[in-house]
Amino acid sequence: MKLNMEDIFYEKKSLKLFSSKDIDWKELAKDCVCFANSKGGIINIGIEDSDDMPPSEQKIPDELVERIRKRISELTINVGADVTKRISENNGEFIQIRIFPSQTAVAATTDGQYYIRISDHCKPVLPDELSRLFTDKPAFIWETKVVKKIKIEECDQEKLHQFIDNIRNSKRVSDFIKQKSIEELLQYYQMYDGTFLTNLGVLWIGKQEQRANLLYAPVVQFIKYDSNGNKIKKIVWDDFSMNPKELIEDIWKKIPEWREGIEISEGILGRKIIYHYNENVIRELLANALVHRPYTTRGDIFINFFPDRLEIHNPGLLPLGVTTKNILHQSIRRNEHLSKIFYDLNLMEREGSGYDRVYEILLSEAKKPPIVEEKNDRVIVTVYNTIKNIDIITFIEKVKQQYRLNQKEIICLGIIAQYKSIIATEFSKQIQSENDKQIKNWLGNLLKYRIILTKGRTKGLQYYVNPQVLKGTTLEQTDLSNIEEYRLKNLILEDLEKYPNSNIDSIHNRIGREIPLRKLRNCIYKLANAGEIKTIGSKKFRKYFIDKNKG
Repeated sequence: MKLNMEDIFYEKKSLKLFSSKDIDWKELAKDCVCFANSKGGIINIGIEDSDDMPPSEQKIPDELVERIRKRISELTINVGADVTKRISENNGEFIQIRIFPSQTAVAATTDGQYYIRISDHCKPVLPDELSRLFTDKPAFIWETKVVKKIKIEECDQEKLHQFIDNIRNSKRVSDFIKQKSIEELLQYYQMYDGTFLTNLGVLWIGKQEQRANLLYAPVVQFIKYDSNGNKIKKIVWDDFSMNPKELIEDIWKKIPEWREGIEISEGILGRKIIYHYNENVIRELLANALVHRPYTTRGDIFINFFPDRLEIHNPGLLPLGVTTKNILHQSIRRNEHLSKIFYDLNLMEREGSGYDRVYEILLSEAKKPPIVEEKNDRVIVTVYNTIKNIDIITFIEKVKQQYRLNQKEIICLGIIAQYKSIIATEFSKQIQSENDKQIKNWLGNLLKYRIILTKGRTKGLQYYVNPQVLKGTTLEQTDLSNIEEYRLKNLILEDLEKYPNSNIDSIHNRIGREIPLRKLRNCIYKLANAGEIKTIGSKKFRKYFIDKNKG
């Protein structure tokens, strides 16, 4: 028996923790509550973190199994657990605690603490997050609930056979799964409980009237605005005739604005169209909206189309544990079985990589990365269509052809190419990471092959594109973003000679907006501290000048 590494469903604990007199029962209770408040899981006691199996000679006393079972029930509320002694392939014994998801009630420790499992660790649920946990609870079981007693024979037969054909023709589905009968496939994807269709089954293969009776089947509204904010076009998908796959296809086909773009030169003879909104980006964002929304919450999906941007409004909030500041690194499946169908039918990237893909495409097209905002009752994703610099597109393509870059490296290259030179603190915000090890992992081969260079240290650390890599490209032309400090100092002094009593913003405008503001500010502060320039006023009214009477 090969055991998995620790993740959202699995935890390992050493038997040594339960061999002393001072057993930390509260820690075990916390872990049980974590799993119960997410989607259940398994805790194996008697297996070290670095091992897949217990020691072959390890034996578990029966009284310890019973003691653990008793203490879990004494220290937790709304936690269902099955505690058993198991024997591994090497004949070593261990204790397995199977925690069942608390499907309607919120689990807690008896001292009133709430926790939830995020990735491979437990996170305390803060008081202001409790309401979200209560809201998410019904969503966890929505997919597999049977509300209307609809048999397979009563569903939309055309949609049923289309789904089966799509699954059996998918390269993402194993041959073992493809060989299952229709009933077995529907049960495998949690669309069928053996007698009736689940909510998920009705959503995907139900008839129009059956889907309309779901609480709440998705409704999508497309609204186009002009430059003055006036509505000039509206399309609504609210007749419940389509399943999620058909809905995405119809939205893409019925909105010609997606296919507007500009043509750019690609080599001597080639031409390439950069669409305002890349098809893969739109499909991924629509899939995310349909997969990650809570189906127990009323609210339409809005696609708001402006001259310079696109906004997708999705009802409900982000799942507990996911924020706008960690969405690149953290993924929690609200509708686990719907997510699996989308992935197996190639309608979205694998779990946790959808936003990575959106970032990669947008940055490769020299556009801003998506902006994700969480409001009181919705999540808004904004994508801008403006290309910052067409030359960046050809530059990134050139680098991709020369080096085998992965998705994270392409994202990093796209960000740094847009800035040309970027302070490390700002770069870490862009990739949503302040962990040095994680940042270096993202940069990967960009540093190894010296595509990206660094200068400065600690807070002054900067990343910039190697001038040798830029050589021969249209981005090679000199600008001031990477200006050396001594040259910047001379520029500031020359500027103040001509324009005394200037504030930082005025200096910045005159000597070059491409110079990072923080870099300029630090240089001015150093000049002031050294007495080479003087100041008058305070804070935002502060101005700088050269003392002519000095010396």
